[in-house]
Amino acid sequence: MAARSDERRRDAHLKIQLGGLIIKAGLGDMPRDQLLGLLLDGRERARDPDTAERFAQRGAREFKT
Repeated sequence: MAARSDERRRDAHLKIQLGGLIIKAGLGDMPRDQLLGLLLDGRERARDPDTAERFAQRGAREFKT
């Protein structure tokens, strides 16, 4: 039982963190279907290593501000 509780707690924590990223990016008011489309498009684009690195650098800069 404790293992399942820990798993649920980790899952909830992850979802809270991801929601925080959506808010930090200024996308909290975007319609859900558009947001999902944006994320799916970004996932496809991030398959290119150069693009993934650019995304990572930009994200790191945003965390510093």
